[in-house]
Parts: sequence; C-alpha cells; structure tokens
Amino acid sequence: MSESIDDLAITLFGELFIIDQLARNSLSKVLPKGMELSHFGVLNHLARLSDERSPAQLARAFHVTRGAMTNTLAKLEWAGHIHVRPDWEDARRKFVGISPSGRAARNAAVAAISPIVSGLVQTLGTERVRQVLPVLREMRLRFEGNNPR
Repeated sequence: MSESIDDLAITLFGELFIIDQLARNSLSKVLPKGMELSHFGVLNHLARLSDERSPAQLARAFHVTRGAMTNTLAKLEWAGHIHVRPDWEDARRKFVGISPSGRAARNAAVAAISPIVSGLVQTLGTERVRQVLPVLREMRLRFEGNNPR
C-alpha cells in the first residue's frame, strides 16, 4: 500500500515540529544564564549584520509581532546587550544596535551551542546535511512568501 501525499506531508511536519521542540529544549539548557533563544536570535542577527535595525524590521525578520519583539528588545536593553536610539530624522522611529556586552553574550551562546549542533552535523554526516539544506531552505522560502504550494 503506497503512502498518500497527505500522509507524507503530515509525517514530514510531525517530524519538523518534534525536531523544533527538541532542538529548542536542548539549546535552551546550555545558553548562558538568563538568555532565551529569542534573545540569542536577535543578538546573532545583529552581530551578523553589523548594522542597526528598527524594531519593526526585526519583528519582520523573525516573523513575530511588534509587541513580541518590543518585549524581547526591552529585556536585551535591560541586560545591556543592545542600544536603542531614536531615528534622528524621524523621532517616532527607533534603531537597535548590538553593544559590546551583547556581542560577548552572543559569542558565549555560540560557544555553548556549537558542540550540540556541530556534533549533530558530524553524526549525520556533512554530505547528508548539505543534501537536505536546499529542501529545508525552499520550504522556508515558500512559507515566508505565504505560498506553501
């Protein structure tokens, strides 16, 4: 008996959801004290960009509401990991940049999670991971375009 496309799709997304949950749990346990995955995500994003972003741009990049991003940014600002400044041309807007403390916190988080993710890649095999990445990337891009078909 062959598997239907619906059954295959449900199995695929079941695996993705379980992987997401297990990965989040594993990584959350090793992050530096007080850091959440959302904090790491923002710090990592800002560190890679080496440029400021508005809260709205960050919310769009992470596919979260502005309120959720404001909450994350408030915690990061309180910890001294980011600087929030007004837009000099439009006082209603703000810009967010990573601070030296934030860069150090991001680097500590990378050092903590690297053994887990690198070990997984090593166990699975780099060639197998390279093969699956284009499929995962295409899935993400289709969802980002709100057109999963």
